[in-house]
This record gives sequence, structure tokens and C-alpha cells, in this order.
Amino acid sequence: MGTPDFAVPSLKALHASDHRVVLVVTQPDRPRGRGRQVFPPPLKTTALSLGYDVIQPDSLRSEALAADLTGLRPDIIVVIAFGHILPDEILSLPRLGAINVHASLLPKYRGPAPIPWAIINGERETGVTTILMDAGLDTGAILLTSKTEISSEDTAASLHDRLALLSARLLIETLAALEANDIQPEAQDHSQATYAPLLTKRDGQIDWGKPAFVLERFVRGMSPWPGAYTFHGVKRLKIFKTKPLALETPAPPGTVIKGFADELRVATGQGTLSILEIQGASGNRLLIKDFLRGYKIPPGTRLG
Repeated sequence: MGTPDFAVPSLKALHASDHRVVLVVTQPDRPRGRGRQVFPPPLKTTALSLGYDVIQPDSLRSEALAADLTGLRPDIIVVIAFGHILPDEILSLPRLGAINVHASLLPKYRGPAPIPWAIINGERETGVTTILMDAGLDTGAILLTSKTEISSEDTAASLHDRLALLSARLLIETLAALEANDIQPEAQDHSQATYAPLLTKRDGQIDWGKPAFVLERFVRGMSPWPGAYTFHGVKRLKIFKTKPLALETPAPPGTVIKGFADELRVATGQGTLSILEIQGASGNRLLIKDFLRGYKIPPGTRLG
């Protein structure tokens, strides 16, 4: 069970293993983009290319789905970025339980958006965790974990891709340990739990009152979705890459301050943020020096 690109490497790893995938369950095809054209979930596309049966139930509580899964008599259900909480009647079906692969070091960052929030909050490491699922949201007993450092260059996109591959490896390791009866589930310390809520487009707006080093992490964590942005008047400017400067200024946060001709410096609540890559309301992602050739933002301008 899975839906987005994050689940694809794990399905491919299962396909290459000795385990037998008898069914792939994913969310329904949905409209996307400005044209609202209907597209299948990435996991569906991959599953069909590998020759698997795919179902896309509108509800996990339908009698038809319960009958399909019961008839298969699965040993294990694997859940990766599916987007639904499994009801008890599904959790109780597999002989060895339902296994979830989650993109954080649980119990930290439970919820739908652990990858961007780990970057935004300045974590130095993150990873993936396999758990034996229960009725809660990412609350099940921990099976195995695998860690990776978060570099100063990581965006949510680069970390997503690395953790997706890490998830595939950890899933195969977890299944091997279960098969060998060589794993002991460990209850999570719920007092240490944190939550990573889903991001919306509105969450990408930059709050210039925060320190420059915090905003630099924010920009990386918001890339690619929903994207960090600010406004110049009524025009939205999307910010892709920044650099914090230890340069204090008496200007109010959000004020463009004087710098070199080919750079854009903005006062923050602490220090100054140099914007390195940007995109206007209509146009392409550009280096700031190229953007400023055709779009003037003089010192003293207030962004927000």
C-alpha cells in the first residue's frame, strides 16, 4: 500500500527480492496541475509496469476491499506513504502484521511531512523507521531504523530521494529479520513524540522577522513543495536558494538593503539573508544576478 514517488523504490526492491507481491493498493487517480488533467499515482504506474494487480479503493472500509484482502490471505501488508490510516479490520488481516516504513527516526516527526520539517527545524540527522502498525498515527512498535545526516545543502527534494532509497533497503532488512524470527519490536517512547503536519501553499510565505539562519533552513525545507516565497507589492517572488550573512542592520525585517550590484540582501529579525536563486511571478528560476538584470528591487524596498 502506497501512493507517491517515495514508495516506488520499495516496491522495486520487493520485486527484485524473493518475496511475492500479490496486490498493490494505492489511491485513486486524481487531477493535478493547472489543466486539472487526471494522473495515476506514481506507485500505480510502477506497479503496472512490473505486472502487478492494482486496486484503488475510494474507501478502506468498503466490503469489497475487505473481501479482496481476506481472499489473498497475506502474510504481511507493507505500507509506505499511503496517505490513509488503516482500519482495525485491515490491520488484523496479515499473519505477521502490517509494516509501515516512515521517513523519520520515530517517535520524532510522526505525521505526513517529516522530511521538510526535519530540515526546517535544523535537525542534523534523520532517517527511516520500520514499525509494526497499530491503530494510531505512526505510533506502532519500532522494528528497525536507519540514519542519515542532513547536510547544509539538503533540500526536502534531495533528502526525500535519499530516504526513499534508504527505506527500500530497510524494508528488505526488516522482512528478512521477521522471516528469521530475529527481531524484537520495541515500544516507542511517546513522551518524546513530535508531529510533522502537512504543508499547505500558505506555509511557504517567508516571515522576515525570523533570524537569517532559520530562514535559510526554511527555504531548503520548503523546496520543492510548497516553495518559499515573498511578495514585492502584489507580485509573488519564489525563493529557491539563500545564504545567511552575519550582517546586522537597523532596517526593519523584510527591507532590501544595499549590497553589490549583482546581489539581493534582505534584513531579517537577526542578521541578513542573501537571496541567491529566485523566480518571478512569471518566468524561470534564475540566479539573482540574472534576475536583477530585468527586475529592479532597489534598497529600501519592503518585501513581505
